[in-house]
Amino acid sequence: MVYDGVLLGLIIGLFRGGFRQGLTGLSNIRLVAGWIFPLLLLVQLGIFYLQEDSAFLASINGYLFMAVYVAGLVFLWLNRHQPGFLIILIGVFLNFLVMAVNGGRMPVSLTASYVLGPYYVELLQSGEVISKHFMMDDSTRLSFLGDIIPLSAPYPRTQVISVGDVVMNVGIFLFIQRVMVVKKKKINKQVNPHHA
Repeated sequence: MVYDGVLLGLIIGLFRGGFRQGLTGLSNIRLVAGWIFPLLLLVQLGIFYLQEDSAFLASINGYLFMAVYVAGLVFLWLNRHQPGFLIILIGVFLNFLVMAVNGGRMPVSLTASYVLGPYYVELLQSGEVISKHFMMDDSTRLSFLGDIIPLSAPYPRTQVISVGDVVMNVGIFLFIQRVMVVKKKKINKQVNPHHA
């Protein structure tokens, strides 16, 4: 879901700020420990693909995902001065919280998962772990923070998301807009520095 907020933010940012200004803004992003974010994405992809060939990795993937979330929260906290980052932090924390109290896995509503097709529903019902997800039941804790929101057509990508995902993407969108769209007052000061 994080990619949705990034993509939407980039498209609207280019329309609002212009292609040149938008790309210039993106190139000027400076984040504390900025290397952490791409590293975490690579680690998550690695876990996702390697767990199919390693029973041991599959058995501890919940703990590994929790470690990724903790590192992500630290990264967001270090950059909390950036616009939108506190909102992103709240969204990520909500996802972390519901996973932490459910053994490191994200609970998914069976009803909501029907938009994903019968194969995914059958996997959930069988009790098999799908990456970091499992089917919600009466024993699930904080189920309202799980993946309970189904998205399908006309939305371009069929998926089931959580409240944390929504909050996180709002923060990502706001951050990208602040980076790519320069306010008129700032532009005027750059053009007429003596009138500032």
